[in-house]
Amino acid sequence: MTKKVQLGFESDCVTIPVADILPVRALSKSIKSSRKYTQITASIREIGLVEPPVVARNGDVGGSWLLLDGHVRIEVLKDLGREHVECLVSTDDEAFTYNKRVSRIAAIQEHRMILKAIERGVPEDKIAAALDLNPRSIKRKVKLLDGICPEAVAILKDKACTLAVFTTLRKMIPLRQIEAAELMVNANNYSVAYISAILAGTPQAQLVEANKPKRVNGLTPQAVARMEKELARLQ
Repeated sequence: MTKKVQLGFESDCVTIPVADILPVRALSKSIKSSRKYTQITASIREIGLVEPPVVARNGDVGGSWLLLDGHVRIEVLKDLGREHVECLVSTDDEAFTYNKRVSRIAAIQEHRMILKAIERGVPEDKIAAALDLNPRSIKRKVKLLDGICPEAVAILKDKACTLAVFTTLRKMIPLRQIEAAELMVNANNYSVAYISAILAGTPQAQLVEANKPKRVNGLTPQAVARMEKELARLQ
């Protein structure tokens, strides 16, 4: 019998009046003078709200919502005079439990948000300015998933991987990309050092450039060969 999987969020975003959203914590008095607040304000003004706030239905007061994540974003929207906001609805109304799971936005999520802004006609230089990034970084983030197979993308979609991780994955054939992604998830390790070790242990036949000698910074060819044998044994 197939078990029903309980989702952490409702399947669709909802558009909610900002005035109906109740914060669960107070912002510090100095937040509006911080660099973070200025950056978020510039981002929302230039490219819109790319990461929806997370709310839960308030069972005690009909028509109101508890704000679980996105307090600064909501405050910025108020300052900008925005009356409605699209939100993710959490099925877990325990703010403490939820906030323990919240981390910095994953690289793949950021990539998709940037693409969405570009599709809306926002120039890349404006996105770079809003996110306080070098324009070249935006171009790299746009091309983040070029050469990455859909299965590996699905595995890493909410993981804290750096751009360098995807650069290394791109050197592997799709089947090996999937294996590498699963290894990172199982080890809960998304560091450049770990993906480099996985690359070192990848058989030559599973590289995109199978005829080109494999090079891993800091490792001799002999060490690479030993790692390849060891990783094959572990798998």
